[in-house]
Amino acid sequence: MNDMTPEKKERSKLAKWSRRGFIGAGVLAGGGLLIGIGVRPGNPIGALAPKVAAGEGEQLINSWVKIDMDNIVTAIVPHCEMGQGAHSVLAQMLADELDAAWDKVRVMQAPADGSYVVTDTARMFVAPFTMNAADWIEPTWNGLFTQVARLADAMITGGSSSIRTTGQHSMRVAGAAARKMLIGAAADAWSVPAAEIATRDSTLFHEASGKSATYAEFASAAAEQPMDQTPTLKTSDQYRLMGRSKPRTDIPCKVDGSAKFGMDAVPEGLDLSYAAVVRPPVPGTSVTAMDASRAKDMSGVLQILNMGDFVAVVADSYWQAQQAINTVKIDWSPSDSPIKTMEDQFAVFAKALDEAGETGGKEAAAKGNAQDALGTAAKRIDAEYRAPYLAHSPMEPINCTAHVTESKCDIWASTQVPLMARSAVADTLGLDKDAVSVHQDYLGGGFGRRLGSDEMAMAARIAKATGYPVKVVWSREEDTQKAYYRCADLCRMRAGLDDEGKLIAYDSVFTQRHDPAEASVPAMYGIENTSIRVAEAPLHLPFQAWRSVDHSQQGFFVESFIDEAAHAAGQDPLEYRLAMLADASRHKAVLEKVAQISNWGETLPEGKAKGVAIVESFGTIVAEVIEVDMTSGKPRLSNIWAVCDAGYVMNPDGFRNQIEGGIVFGLTAAMYGELELKDGAVVQSNFHDYKMLRMNEVPGIAVELINSGDVPIGGAGEPGLPPAAPALANAIFAATGKRIRELPIARQFA
Repeated sequence: MNDMTPEKKERSKLAKWSRRGFIGAGVLAGGGLLIGIGVRPGNPIGALAPKVAAGEGEQLINSWVKIDMDNIVTAIVPHCEMGQGAHSVLAQMLADELDAAWDKVRVMQAPADGSYVVTDTARMFVAPFTMNAADWIEPTWNGLFTQVARLADAMITGGSSSIRTTGQHSMRVAGAAARKMLIGAAADAWSVPAAEIATRDSTLFHEASGKSATYAEFASAAAEQPMDQTPTLKTSDQYRLMGRSKPRTDIPCKVDGSAKFGMDAVPEGLDLSYAAVVRPPVPGTSVTAMDASRAKDMSGVLQILNMGDFVAVVADSYWQAQQAINTVKIDWSPSDSPIKTMEDQFAVFAKALDEAGETGGKEAAAKGNAQDALGTAAKRIDAEYRAPYLAHSPMEPINCTAHVTESKCDIWASTQVPLMARSAVADTLGLDKDAVSVHQDYLGGGFGRRLGSDEMAMAARIAKATGYPVKVVWSREEDTQKAYYRCADLCRMRAGLDDEGKLIAYDSVFTQRHDPAEASVPAMYGIENTSIRVAEAPLHLPFQAWRSVDHSQQGFFVESFIDEAAHAAGQDPLEYRLAMLADASRHKAVLEKVAQISNWGETLPEGKAKGVAIVESFGTIVAEVIEVDMTSGKPRLSNIWAVCDAGYVMNPDGFRNQIEGGIVFGLTAAMYGELELKDGAVVQSNFHDYKMLRMNEVPGIAVELINSGDVPIGGAGEPGLPPAAPALANAIFAATGKRIRELPIARQFA
């Protein structure tokens, strides 16, 4: 290929689904209206009624939203709430199109049922985020995301996709369709033209006659109205709720302690026991011998299970189980992996890059002829960058409650993929997936860690082996050392500059490519000759998507190297970037705005400096400037500025919160994030040796937003992270002349 887009593949079958056929209407026998959207044609809906409309006499037909006789609008949301505020913003988008009163809006978690799959969300996962297209499938999808093609299981919260898929293409349409049906019902009853009826705050008005009524009064009649499958949506100048910082619906219960997380699950009528587990310290090994003699005599211990690939102790309480399992002596089979330390892992990466050389590996994207341009460049720079393995470390421990009978299994868990969990448990137990029910509550953080299903399958196996309901809790140590991880990577980069310092050739080769496919491609920059290659190399630790996925490494690689090119050219790093953004007006506006608010170019005291980075990820462009103080010999953050263009921000306060969280998450990884290996096992175990950025280390963060207009909206949960590490590393170079090419940063100033 000879362009800067990843190689096109056969169009995904997911992309052929249309939301036109996914809209229907239903009626509550008691007079409430239910509007359905996003339900796959032919999906049985009888099983949904007791889950979302369990009141006496209620009838459900394909519903995302219901209006009850108290005039309460309930948005039935298919995405999990893990602190990102998705429940509230999705309800906000629906309520705006419906002209509902915000104080009468409620949110309900959709049951883990295939009826609540949102096709556009599935499509988002197999399409390049910045291309806004779905006509190819990246062939290197790994692990979890290969399952997305199974549409029935694509009930996913991830990829910063909830608002820009479900919100834009389901919630807004559902709200607009319901509003039109309510107006039609009122027009028939009042014998007036529908065009003369206005709506506001969950009320219908006919100004000429002076008539008015609540939505509840016309709910039953509205259900008899024809359903417009493609209703007209509001334009931004008509928004009343969207674009405003409305209060989140999940905050009050989290403040008063009434919020229920997976860890809080106490299923009614079940007498729970508790289990602690120990998995193999080295991937791919299994139990060869076990001495549990001490544990057997400990208080509260009920059962000790050798499951082959893990050991579990079941007791009357979690603490009893954990204390008992700590005494169990386990022998594990030897590992076949030659990787014992991180130096071994990087040696494997280096070997793959050596074999690829200057032209080998699999082409990811290309433009012009980078090799020829490198050969004729006036100046050439080379660099090698390293990124370590990282853990997810959500605050709520990984947990799952399972109850298995001969013909059925119930699972209570904090999960980002309830349908995938359902299928995994069904496969494990040999049950039909309809015999498995997954119950969801709030998630105490996810960051990609809860995109897997292994924990639910393990809990189901334990519950089946014991014969009674069990809550399984993974200790912090167990999850840090034996989970799934953001992969490590090694990247070699070359650049060629002309006599004026212009970047005319850019070459990058690295070993890990998962998603999104375009993360490694600096497409926004006007570089004439570019080559992006992948020299695949095996990972010792299992991979799982980590907040911003490949952008977390590639943002550091690309934006650090662009900074190197700017300094090699003897030019200001921000101005150097601006010069390459002549054909990227949105990116240029974001960079100019961050220069303005950060007072870029001001004279700073010796030992202090600013660094800049700009990354587009998940449809949102983010530029960050970080000021660092190196006067103590170690990095201390002084100030952080960020400017974001997500097209249109639905809830500015919530969006800023997510960007701030992403920045802190990214800075934690940049400063401290690192997993070391000893004899093939992870060394770090808890927050004492897997350090987090502390509150006193984080300065004030200023976030400015740009609504650029009629473009697809972007995500919020992840885009704040990728620019953080390179902006900090670039600031350290500006202050000290020391170029950071390996993370974490703190280790280099120990």
